[in-house]
Amino acid sequence: QVQLVESGGGLVQAGGSLRLSCAASGLTFSHYAMGWFRQAPGKEREFVAAITWSGGSTFYVDSVKGRFTISKDNAKSTVNLQMNSLKPEDTAVYYCAAKAVQSNYAIPRYDYWGQGTQVTVSS
Repeated sequence: QVQLVESGGGLVQAGGSLRLSCAASGLTFSHYAMGWFRQAPGKEREFVAAITWSGGSTFYVDSVKGRFTISKDNAKSTVNLQMNSLKPEDTAVYYCAAKAVQSNYAIPRYDYWGQGTQVTVSS
């Protein structure tokens, strides 16, 4: 049974930082690309960042470039999202996801999803 469990969300003031983690089990983690998506109330799920199976390439939505960093540790089966210079518009539930097919990372057609973790940024 595949499980993706996010942690690290919380309440932070604008300009602050948070580090989200996603622990994976039940799959050969090194074979999967990993993505982070977010969903704010009343909005569609939005791509945030992705990293290839090897960790060699990363992708970001324009609104987080230069502020967020995605990283992958295949030995620990974890993927992290370091979020700096947070803005109120970053407030959302953040989801990690795993994808076997190594393409189209921004499209939310992933094989497995976590349950999400809430990030709230106050102004």
